[in-house]
Amino acid sequence: MDQLPQAVSENYANPKTCFFHVLFKAAALAFYILSTLFVNNFVIIFVITVLLAALDFWVVKNVSGRILVGLRWWNEINDQGESVWKFECLDGDSLARMNKKDSWLFWWTLYLTAAAWIILGIFSLIKLQADYLLVVGVCLSLSIANIVGFTKCNKDAKKNIQDWTRNALLSEGVRSRLQSAFGV
Repeated sequence: MDQLPQAVSENYANPKTCFFHVLFKAAALAFYILSTLFVNNFVIIFVITVLLAALDFWVVKNVSGRILVGLRWWNEINDQGESVWKFECLDGDSLARMNKKDSWLFWWTLYLTAAAWIILGIFSLIKLQADYLLVVGVCLSLSIANIVGFTKCNKDAKKNIQDWTRNALLSEGVRSRLQSAFGV
């Protein structure tokens, strides 16, 4: 009995990394939203929310960015005492093999989290709650730092993919021309 061909669906290549990439973002947002509704202690809300956002920042910057999209960034102080930003990406061949679902999840959650913090900041402004605006500001700053860092890395990555593709096409084009010229 013949079986029908199964639909090819690309799964997450790194489900555990994807889980933790989303976990701390969701935990920080959920804790902030729920605690502002049910807890009346600003210090606890501030400390736990910022701690969860800092964990998210660290996981994204040091783990999920490398694994899910092949990018990383950091800051160094050079010998002259100046701050130097470093952006790194995999080579074009490795970037071309990255899992599309992992990449999609990485970028969408990165931007949606920042958007959620902006909306929560607007609510804090409307309610005239400057203390809660401080919490949102810290969390939004951490989210934006990752967005800026990874966006700059991604520009380098796109350049690497374009260079890799150009080299692959040129080498294939050269090879086919040689084959047709010599009748091989």
